[in-house]
Amino acid sequence: MAEYISILGAGLAGSEAAWQAAQRGVKVRLYEMKPIKYTPAHHAPTFGELVCSNSLRSDAPSNAVGLLKEEMRAMGSLIMQAADATRVPAGSALAVDRVLFSEYITNHIRNHPNIEVIEAECECLPDDGITVIATGPLTSEPMARFIREELGCGGLHFFDAAAPIVDAESINMDVAFFASRYDKGDADYINCPMTREQYDAFYQALITAEEAALKEFDREQQKDLTVFEGCMPVEVMARRGYDTLRYGPLKPVGLIDPRVGKESYAVVQLRKENKEGTMYNLVGFQTHLTFPEQRRVFRMIPGLENAEFLRYGVMHRNTYLSSPGLLGADYAMLERPNVYFAGQMTGVEGYVESAGSGLVAGINAARRAKGLDPLILPRTTMIGAMALYVQNGSVGAFTPMNANFGIIQMPQKKVKGGKAARNAVIAQTAISTIQQLLPEINA
Repeated sequence: MAEYISILGAGLAGSEAAWQAAQRGVKVRLYEMKPIKYTPAHHAPTFGELVCSNSLRSDAPSNAVGLLKEEMRAMGSLIMQAADATRVPAGSALAVDRVLFSEYITNHIRNHPNIEVIEAECECLPDDGITVIATGPLTSEPMARFIREELGCGGLHFFDAAAPIVDAESINMDVAFFASRYDKGDADYINCPMTREQYDAFYQALITAEEAALKEFDREQQKDLTVFEGCMPVEVMARRGYDTLRYGPLKPVGLIDPRVGKESYAVVQLRKENKEGTMYNLVGFQTHLTFPEQRRVFRMIPGLENAEFLRYGVMHRNTYLSSPGLLGADYAMLERPNVYFAGQMTGVEGYVESAGSGLVAGINAARRAKGLDPLILPRTTMIGAMALYVQNGSVGAFTPMNANFGIIQMPQKKVKGGKAARNAVIAQTAISTIQQLLPEINA
């Protein structure tokens, strides 16, 4: 067995990875640069610091992230122990006292006999042994440069500009239609046609909608006009002129609405996000509108009146890898299997998802240290589906993703009773699968 594992970063993912490895009898050296040095978003010296909301979102197993929580609880997650121990009233959501939450994690990590905490900034791998890199979306420049240049991760992103993704089942196909522009190629796009009146209402709502407040490090990033022009927010594009969108992403030319037999005034196109066609993204709709405003304004698009957003559009500083072809479903590098990544850097999005990736990476780092084969969790589980998304990506460009029912394996037989009944079956299957795998998970 390897003498020890090095884990870089004591955020949610790094703390979870350290705990999982240590619980399996493996010695861990956990490197954390706080309190010597802080990122622009961090202020407390404790581990697992929540820098934005204190909500870990829904706690219902019928919800995708709620299901992920249940799986993680069954697998002995430290982050879920901390959340359950420090929760505050929040209806069906799991919200925590952020100070007590972080202190719980810190105390358990510092008092674990198999974990040694080293307060130091890492600018490279500490040694040639097994390492889990969990340095987060605000990874320091020296470490980011090492990851990019020395580890060969050339596709390291520093700015996350992604369009909203919606559940395919929530698109109103009585209004929207499949087509390709000029009938060239397969009819792969879903098209949402607009009359002039509909476009005018949408345009006015879009240019006056509330934008999310940018943190200072996001504003600094957007000073790079080359990056900014290449991923211009749809609301900024709209403010350049009434017809700018109609000559850009909403160009209607070559798209015939079958209901009326002619082109519309404007057309919003949606493109497949995965091979199964359960998720579609709004083409050209990267944005930094607030999430409630995205829901309000984008539901004004004909066909998206009841759209269920699996991911909202984002534009912010987010260091992440082009993981497909680089990482496996155990979160290890394919070319350097002694090096694992965990957290948002892998392409998962959200507090719980980051911790979930750390859980899987920590288990697999420990298994490698003990000479065991990797543990690849099946796509019938949410935590396994996330890892396989990181490994395989989607049809289009790889972008970070929250837990959602679009990435998990659907039941083989059609479930009666609608989406709620289907999700209940998915959740039951996932939890049952985790329970069956616990002997291997805990090895």
